[in-house]
Amino acid sequence: MIQYALKCDNGHQFESWFQSASAFDALVGSGHLSCVQCGSTDVAKAIMSPRVSSNAEAPKTPSLSKPETDNEKALTALRKHVEENADYVGGNFAEEARSMYLGATPERAIYGEANGAEAKALIEDGVPVAPLPFLPNRKAN
Repeated sequence: MIQYALKCDNGHQFESWFQSASAFDALVGSGHLSCVQCGSTDVAKAIMSPRVSSNAEAPKTPSLSKPETDNEKALTALRKHVEENADYVGGNFAEEARSMYLGATPERAIYGEANGAEAKALIEDGVPVAPLPFLPNRKAN
């Protein structure tokens, strides 16, 4: 995996991870890479400095060289709200959501993980679910 700092033709800067340099090139060449703020597909690598850790363990969260953007602040607030107000059910998300929808278990706020087929089946069955714009922390109770 490789992380690139990116910039669109409208001057928006953001970062993203790619499987490889050639994967990045393929996405850009096919027009499947777009700016997270304006949707422009005219995206290029921006200049970025390497992150160097002074200890043997890599930092758990990357340090930003500039203040958080409004989008990053909103995502952080959303993650905090979800983690404080919902139960993490891990890979049992689809089963738990369906059980609550059918009335077999009491309703409560939950979040977790489901594969594409599970998510599609929940939506097709009318179970009210929505994807989160972040990966959950791996900590099932």
